[in-house]
This record gives sequence, C-alpha cells and structure tokens, in this order.
Amino acid sequence: MAQFRAHSVLPGFNLALGFTLLYLSLIVLIPLSSLFFKTAELGFGGFWDVVTSERVVASLRVTFLTSLAAALVNTFFGLVVAWVLVRYSFPGKRIVDALVDLPFALPTAVAGITLATLYAPNGWLGQYFATYDIKIAYTPLGIVVALTFIGLPFVVRTVQPVLADVEAEVEEAAASLGAGRWDVFRRVIFPAIYPALLTGFALAFARAIGEYGSVIFIAGNMPYISEIAPLLIVAKLEQYDYAGATAIAVAMLLISFALLLGINALQWWTSRRGAR
Repeated sequence: MAQFRAHSVLPGFNLALGFTLLYLSLIVLIPLSSLFFKTAELGFGGFWDVVTSERVVASLRVTFLTSLAAALVNTFFGLVVAWVLVRYSFPGKRIVDALVDLPFALPTAVAGITLATLYAPNGWLGQYFATYDIKIAYTPLGIVVALTFIGLPFVVRTVQPVLADVEAEVEEAAASLGAGRWDVFRRVIFPAIYPALLTGFALAFARAIGEYGSVIFIAGNMPYISEIAPLLIVAKLEQYDYAGATAIAVAMLLISFALLLGINALQWWTSRRGAR
C-alpha cells in the first residue's frame, strides 16, 4: 500500500478513496439497498408469490428476450457501422458519425412515438410490411426495433476506437503470408476487437433491460404478449403497491446482475486465453 501511494500520480489517496466510496454509496449502494429493504416487507413467501405470478413471469420473459435479441442485432450491425466509419472515407462521413449518437440525445418518448408512427400498419414503413402480413408495431418485434434503435451507439462507440487502433500493417503482413480476407478477420482483427465487442453487447443489453420511454408507445402493452417489466413496475406504483413494484425491480436486478456477471466472466476468460 505504501509503495502504491508513493508512485501514485494523484495525491491524497485516502481522501480520494473515501470520496469515491461515499459517492458510490450515495448514488448506487443506498438506492439499491432500499429496494431490498422495501421488498423485505413482503417476506420471502410474498416476494416469491409476486415474482412467480403468471403476468410478472410473462413480462420478465418479454423484457429479457427482446433485450437479448436487440443486443445481438446491435452487436452485428454495430460492428459493421464501426468498420465503415473507421476503414472507409466517403462524402458525409462526419454526418453519419454524428447520427450514430442521435439516440443518446433524442428523448426516448419522442423515439417511441416516431417508431410507432413509422411501423404502425398504416405508417410509412408499416404499410409495406402489412402487405406481407407482417406486424411490427404493438408486438414484441416492435419492442426489438425500439431497443435496437436506442442501443446501437453503445456498440459502435465501444468498438470504433479499438478497431481504429488495429494497425493495417498487421493485416498486410497476414495477407502477404497467404491469408485470405476471412482468415485475416478471424485470426487477426476479431481477437483484437472481441473484448470491446463483448463490452458493447453487455452495455446495449443492460440499457435495453431498463428501457421504458421508447418501448411503451410501440409495444402495445398487452399483458402476456407485449408488456414489459418496467411498465408493470409503473402500474404497481400507480396502485400504491410499492412492495410489489420493488419485488419486480429486485427480480430484474438479480437476473441482470447474474447475466452481466456471466458476460464479464466470459470476457475475463477470453482475455486470459488470448494472453497465453
């Protein structure tokens, strides 16, 4: 510890550490712990009855499956967008680069209304899908569209700087040794960007789980079909069932933590494997 303090760039290690722990406690630990304290009023039996009710299970299933689907879509297309922005020069590149951040700035309610208008059966885009009997708005597919929209920047902005750091000389050296384009990507580029890609997936997935504003307008909010867990939490709060609302929130928190812990473990394992 003394050696760390002597070589630390920032002075006042004890003060900085104390401030960090205080800040995290006020912003993260205390609010999260209040959820568990409020849920404890139900007891384990009451908590289990709430989170295993048919409607809550259905909403959790819709929330996590659509979030996973949107995160997977964003992982693929986010990599493509990052690749285009890093590897190619074209007119309007700065505009395209700025448009990637638009979901960050756009209010989620505005995004939800816009998407619902576009993909409704009589909307600009929805009418073309309707001719093939494909319904997007007011279905789980509409939820995936909304979550894909708000989650894309997380993947692009995570992968883009890492991809920019991959030197072209390494690819040229692999190509000069007889490697094809797919082999160069699989053996040279992908191992370098895989941790960032996995991080982008985790961020997009975590963001999608808690999304509310952009989803409620396009989901249709039909129980057992397109009702998400955050909407059910709001409904419980409007009914003054605070313990029931926090019980659903705790269930979401535990499931999300387990999934993200698994993703981080996978990232740690791949980094250890790559270091060998």
